[in-house]
Formats: sequence, structure tokens, C-alpha cells
Amino acid sequence: MTGNRGVVYLGPGKVEVQKIDYPKMQDPRGKKIEHGVILKVVSTNICGSDQHMVRGRTTAQVGLVLGHEITGEVIEKGSDVENLKIGDLVKAVGFEIAYLSLDTPLHEQIAALLGEPEVDCAVDAVGFEARGHGHSGAQHEAPATVLNSLMQVTRVAGKIGIPGLYVTEDPGAVDAAAKIGALSIRFGLGWAKSHSFHTGQTPVMKYNRALMQAIMWDRINIAEVVGVQVISLDDAPRGYGEFDAGVPKKFVIDPHKTFSAA
Repeated sequence: MTGNRGVVYLGPGKVEVQKIDYPKMQDPRGKKIEHGVILKVVSTNICGSDQHMVRGRTTAQVGLVLGHEITGEVIEKGSDVENLKIGDLVKAVGFEIAYLSLDTPLHEQIAALLGEPEVDCAVDAVGFEARGHGHSGAQHEAPATVLNSLMQVTRVAGKIGIPGLYVTEDPGAVDAAAKIGALSIRFGLGWAKSHSFHTGQTPVMKYNRALMQAIMWDRINIAEVVGVQVISLDDAPRGYGEFDAGVPKKFVIDPHKTFSAA
């Protein structure tokens, strides 16, 4: 196949649609891979994780191809793949929590977002933008404030999940400690409330089937809930710019005009 293209990170605030190499079923050493598949991207989203990279708030390297929340069609597979066949549609799932207002203490915002003054568990999914959305707000995000607030709203013996980006390295942080992932966390509060802390990627496989069923049976209008706007691949840089400016939309990229054709 020819004409393979993707959205490429060029540096803080800069993305561009470029031609990219077609993937091969081999590892970086050239050894053939038999346990993987190659997908034709049917759709992908502009995720908050992508936007944090574009803002220069992570260690993402120039040249990185963005877009990890994908639905794709299997067009090539290795001989060790047993449960997928050519033509199958598969989904890579992402997870994100939004924020509320700057006019209310953050722990009260989180409690309102979760619907209770205290909860059994809480999750900081992708840095949880504690200082607001949009580029100017992004310069003052405070992940430690969020994690401390999660401890305030989580009940005694509750659990806190921390799969966010800023707990690794945050080159765009305003203080030197946070730049290397050292956050001023109130572990004394967590100890006093007997909290359990869990890190790593969000365990999406635990809930994605139930969520998928809810969407398929029209129990959740997910497009309306997250404010979907379908755009073309060529419009992706504009989508990144608008998302960075704070528009309440979830941009879904339709690279092959599959949705418009339907």
C-alpha cells in the first residue's frame, strides 16, 4: 500500500499530517513478528494524552505519530494470532476524566463530578488538568493538587488509581521536582485514611465489554455525552488547535471518509 499518512508531533504546539512508513511485521532488529497484527485505521480520536504531548508536557520525542484511541481493521496478521482474522474490527480503548471550574476548591469539584461528598475509589486518569483547560491553563496544571484532593474525597480504606502522565516526567512543570516526576503528595493523609494506591495503565479490559454493550444497546449515547465532532485527517491539526484552546468537543478523525460515506 502507498500513501500512508499520520499526524506527526513536531514540537510543543506543532503537529502536521505527513507521509509515514508502512508498518512491517518485524521488530526493530528485523526479526519477523508472528504474534501481532497490522491495522488499517478506521477512526481515531484526539485524546487528552495526545494533547499533553503536543503541549510539551511529556517526554514525547519529535517525530512521534499521534493517535492511540483507534478502531482498526485487521489487514495482516502473524501466524501465532488465533482469535482474530483478516477483516475483523478491533478497538484500542483509552480513558479520560475531565475537570470542572476554577472557582471551587478542587476536592469539592471532584466530589461533585463523582456525585458524592466521599467515594470508595478515585482515579487520576491523564493528569487531570487541575488548573483548567486550554493552552494558558495548561501552563499551570498541578497534578499534586489533584492527587491530594483525591485523598480528601476518598473514604477511609478506599483506593486511588494513578495511571496519569505527570507522575513520570513533566518537562513543562513549573517546579524542578515535578519535572522529574517528584510530586508533593500528602502521604500522611493517605496513611491516616488507610488508602491503597495503584499505578500503571488504566485497566480498561475490566470494563470495556460492559461499556461496549451499553453503547450498542443504546443505553448510552456516547457521541452526545463526549461532544463528538467527526473531522478528516487533513483537519487534524485544526482539531488539535481547537482542543488546546478549550472547545468542549471530542474530535474523531475519519481518515478514509468511512462515516461520511455511511
